[in-house]
Amino acid sequence: MWVLLFLAALAFVLGGALILLRTAKTPKIPDTVKAQPYEDKSDDW
Repeated sequence: MWVLLFLAALAFVLGGALILLRTAKTPKIPDTVKAQPYEDKSDDW
């Protein structure tokens, strides 16, 4: 009985981890987002 519960919990954990890894691989950045130019502000000291 405990083995079945352990296997079910393991399946849920592995399945959730695989789903999170799959969705994390593809960042969805809109095309309207533009890169901002870098301004060196090190001379503000």
